[in-house]
Amino acid sequence: MAISHSTRNAAALAGACLASLMFGLEISSVPVILPTLEAVLPADFKALQWIMNAYTIACTAVLMATGTLADRYGRKRLFVATTASFGVTSLICGLAPNAAILIAGRFLQGMAGGAMLTCAVAIISHQFPEGRERGRAFTIWGVVTGVGLGFGPVIGGLIASLAGWQWVFLVHVPLTVLALAPAAIGIRESRDPQAKTLDVAGIVTLTLAVFGFAYVITQGAELGAAAALGLAGLALASFLAFLAVERRAAQPMFDFSVFRIRRFSGAIIGCIGMNFSYWPFIIYLPIYFQSGLGLGSEAAGLLLLAYTVPFMLMPPVSDHLLRRHGPQAVIPLGMLAMGAGFIAMWFGSSLVQASWATLLPGALLAGIGLGLTNTAVTNTTTGSVPSSRSGMASSIDISARLIALAINIAVMGLILVEGIRRSLPDAVSAAFDRLQLQALASSIAAGNLGSLREAYPALALHDPSGAGAHAALVQGFGWVMLYGGVSAGVLAAISFLIFGGAKRQALAGAAPACAQSDA
Repeated sequence: MAISHSTRNAAALAGACLASLMFGLEISSVPVILPTLEAVLPADFKALQWIMNAYTIACTAVLMATGTLADRYGRKRLFVATTASFGVTSLICGLAPNAAILIAGRFLQGMAGGAMLTCAVAIISHQFPEGRERGRAFTIWGVVTGVGLGFGPVIGGLIASLAGWQWVFLVHVPLTVLALAPAAIGIRESRDPQAKTLDVAGIVTLTLAVFGFAYVITQGAELGAAAALGLAGLALASFLAFLAVERRAAQPMFDFSVFRIRRFSGAIIGCIGMNFSYWPFIIYLPIYFQSGLGLGSEAAGLLLLAYTVPFMLMPPVSDHLLRRHGPQAVIPLGMLAMGAGFIAMWFGSSLVQASWATLLPGALLAGIGLGLTNTAVTNTTTGSVPSSRSGMASSIDISARLIALAINIAVMGLILVEGIRRSLPDAVSAAFDRLQLQALASSIAAGNLGSLREAYPALALHDPSGAGAHAALVQGFGWVMLYGGVSAGVLAAISFLIFGGAKRQALAGAAPACAQSDA
């Protein structure tokens, strides 16, 4: 019995959405178990950062290749292979006996996840080419992705409490099977007949640049000034080499010509803006809620839900506004709302009687801003190019997101530690040398305030109540919130200016036609 066109499309969308659900769960559920991993593996603050960052950096390592390979060998074929790989690598993470193996497993999982998500976006774009149907498909995708990202903290905490932290990873094994079944039935194979060859030089130089920048930001204080500057120079050289390779290559995977399309460029700024503020901060929020506000794990999970649920509810609103007002209004507005939410959280955290209630308005506003931005940018980036180039467009879209995320996980960690270090009482700062003070600030940033006295006897002498360390933690988080708010606001302005140029360009193009018609 033949399967109808609508049934195939529904099955294809179900498979792509389930894959994106897994990707979203893996981003937002893991931060909740980081305090557990710190104790059971064990893992220090920098290892916790790398448990998250290994995933995002690995995603960037494969995104450029995925777009080309999907266009060349078939989007369905690559989607099936990478989704299956995501299940296998999730099994490796769940069975990891220590932090080093978990970080390695997360890197492999990130490679599979980044490729899987890129294929999912390209498949939806190709399977639903028409405007209204396409918008509805991306709205459904946005809602399902939002479920993974929005409920991830609660789901992760629940799984960890009922079955152990390992099942936060192992749950993806059966979910992989559920995603592959409808995908095999519904996805129509598609290729780009003019797909380019694999750009190995581009992949290597970009990966080295992202890894180098993340490493020097995360580990720079321990490397020493000379080594840190040297590594930063190598990372910058790798990035410049990447630009040169892509401009000179006969068949580049990162086609800079698409940035001449102002709608595409304005939307890419939106991809970057979400990951300068909202997504990297979710990694540190459980620490703030539990160690800064003194909430239990259940209350912290509910407050994280308030931070993420608006993102899940907003895609239909975003799609309506996108069709009514266009991306030039929706994307900058979404980023501006995100920035305002972070500023509101910063203000709420600075109050003498700071509590979950003073954080709640800002958390909700930031989530609303993200929900407005996310669906709009995905629809706009893939819709700004011909469908045959959807694989390339989606890989650039997700590359922009994950490169910004990987760098800003490290940047926010650096700002947090530096804010804590500078906010410690003078008596405490004077009792330690530079490296000891940096280590103390990192330990406070990890949220393990209860064990500080045993690890740092001088702290027990100069801050016996622990009030100074707690106040420094809160002030350090204030620095991070302010950074997120200012970054999102600046990028909103840049996106608005780029989209404004697109409007002027369209009016200029229409003028000669009008003149000819009048003649």
